Amino acid sequence: MAIGLSEEHEALRESVSGWAERNISSEMLRSADSGGRPPFWAGLAEQGLLGLHLPEDSGGSGYGLLEAAVAVEALAERMAPGPYVPTVLAGAVISASKRNDLLAPLADGTLTGAVALTAALTGAPAEDGSLTVSGTAEPVLGGSLADVLVLPVSTPDGEKWVALDASAATVTALKSLDLTRPVARVELADVTVPADRVLDGVETLDVRNLAAVLFGAEAAGLASWCVEAAARYAKVRVQFGRPIGQFQGIKHKLSRMLVALEQARATVWDATRADGRELEFAAAVAGVMAPDAAVQCAKDAIQTFGGIGYTFEHDVHLYYRRALTLRALLGPSAEWAATVTALALQGVGREMEIDLPEDAEELRESIRAEIAEIARLEGVEQRRELAARGFVMPHLPRPWGRDAKPLEQVLIAQELKAAKVRLPAMIIGAWVVPSIAVYGTREQQERFLPRTLSGETMWCQLFSEPGAGSDLASLQMKAEKVEGGWRLNGQKIWTSVAHVAEWGICIARNSSEGSKHEGITYFLVDMKAPGVTVRPLTEMTGENLFNEVFLDDVFVPDELVVGEVGQGWQVARNTLSNERVSLSSGSGGTGASVPDLLGLVGRLGRELTPVEAYEVAGVVCEGHSINALSLRVTLKQLAGTEPGADASVRKLLSTSHAQHVSETAVSLLGPAATVAADMKLGDAGYWNRAVLSTRAMTIYGGTTEVQLNIIGERMLGLPRDPEPGK
Repeated sequence: MAIGLSEEHEALRESVSGWAERNISSEMLRSADSGGRPPFWAGLAEQGLLGLHLPEDSGGSGYGLLEAAVAVEALAERMAPGPYVPTVLAGAVISASKRNDLLAPLADGTLTGAVALTAALTGAPAEDGSLTVSGTAEPVLGGSLADVLVLPVSTPDGEKWVALDASAATVTALKSLDLTRPVARVELADVTVPADRVLDGVETLDVRNLAAVLFGAEAAGLASWCVEAAARYAKVRVQFGRPIGQFQGIKHKLSRMLVALEQARATVWDATRADGRELEFAAAVAGVMAPDAAVQCAKDAIQTFGGIGYTFEHDVHLYYRRALTLRALLGPSAEWAATVTALALQGVGREMEIDLPEDAEELRESIRAEIAEIARLEGVEQRRELAARGFVMPHLPRPWGRDAKPLEQVLIAQELKAAKVRLPAMIIGAWVVPSIAVYGTREQQERFLPRTLSGETMWCQLFSEPGAGSDLASLQMKAEKVEGGWRLNGQKIWTSVAHVAEWGICIARNSSEGSKHEGITYFLVDMKAPGVTVRPLTEMTGENLFNEVFLDDVFVPDELVVGEVGQGWQVARNTLSNERVSLSSGSGGTGASVPDLLGLVGRLGRELTPVEAYEVAGVVCEGHSINALSLRVTLKQLAGTEPGADASVRKLLSTSHAQHVSETAVSLLGPAATVAADMKLGDAGYWNRAVLSTRAMTIYGGTTEVQLNIIGERMLGLPRDPEPGK
């Protein structure tokens, strides 16, 4: 999924990508002339790509920064040489001021621009508002190709930004790491900048934010090419008798690349939507994540290509060079990270709000009225009414849900929160209900769903076995057909809340014929039935959540088989998919969240070191990217389309996020983190418990490694692992 989400943005991206493919060749990249405009420059202007973000009355298209980012990303995938991004950035900076006479020639390609992000320029103001400027600015991206230079100048009244004719300066092209786009040194000696070229209203922070967004969009485009090119190569490059993309080392590397790419896209996308201090925060997050993602993806692409990737003839080094250049120009990740941490500790963040259509208000009022009635009830009465009206899992078909489309689901969640009505805690039941609703008989549904939806029936999941964890289809529990039902024999393990559950969902093998996914049946087991033995397992925290369960000649009547006999794997996959969605939705009950971490920082009573601030920013940025990915998934669903890689990436990140939060907290505590892992022992005990308990999050519900396989195979199309013995 690219930076833009809407149909219009996807159409824009496709148009720009198609144009770039026709007009920017690999040969052109290698013959890029640092002394002139590229051959396609007039075509860029004709397509309107130079002024997408500029006002219509100034010659632009009247769109915004998001549309510019969409185009920048698409052109970056083709490594568009020349001054495109510098000119777009210059137009954005000038547009933020009251001086707009330069915008039309920038939009129509008559003029090119460049912006200095670092400079040592001083200006002496005159009574007429002009400035006499001297000093040096370097490196300036695209400076040797620019007609207009946008520069920061230190004056007695603070820093001013000016738009200077390049002919008034001494511009020296520097030998650039990026072979397709030059950088330059700009020198001024007592150059007079007239008052109408002083950009009133432009602050340095504004320029840095704009640069973070546009450079971030370009970084995403570079990373996108690296991911796609490396994945294509991994499908066809054969070593040791099979495609290298089938080896987990490569598969996981490419999956991690996709994760970094989607995080970069999500953070850049969100920054284009923000304003005020929220923009400062969102741009800083993008400044941390996007350039680093481009560099990492380029490095990993080179590694995937192997020896050919290290040659000058291959294009991948051009992407690596540009990624390194972008990151250097934007400034060290640590500086952006310091901004993220400082703002987060001041309470500045981003509320991921959804802009809903106007026609949603009528539906909202109806939902609000229903929830108001339910809010008057208390306890079990309230929970039963929530279940009866389909509010607990509204996406399910009636009568268990409301057949709610994504828009209605969003409205229900918002109105429940506003009314402070909490949904029943179903725990494992949240994974059970969809499977029974889809595959269960009417009798099973009526018997189990109402009390499960109201939180009155506690369930456990009897899936994993000592020899069948992530490889669940290798299960060995036997199901033998007897008169009136089945006899189950075997052992299950890692069964959460089995010691208090009333019922369990269980898969067992009724036949050994066919593939390992065949001959499996899905049962509902009474946990108080004769032959069921539950033995708690003590976790590393010293607590007992998991259990091992032994089933010895446990009788399950025919009416408690869910779905068809021998087709239980299909039902189990439904359960597992709901499990993984649930696990990705928060901290898993550990309390290890970014707000908790920021609260700890506030209680430390000391300033963070630069290293600590960088570590805190890392988890803040990760949390923000997960929230942005979640919103993107929701928006895609509201538009009636599949969310694509965002959903898979979000699941993967969410399971490890609480680990990162708790590990950072323990690191901040230093020697104090030697006390016992006990929530009663203050911050140290609380976080020590969290750092231990969160280790389970990347294991249960499908290990991280399995999730990486899924992303590699389903999202990147890499070849599946070979079957054992084949």
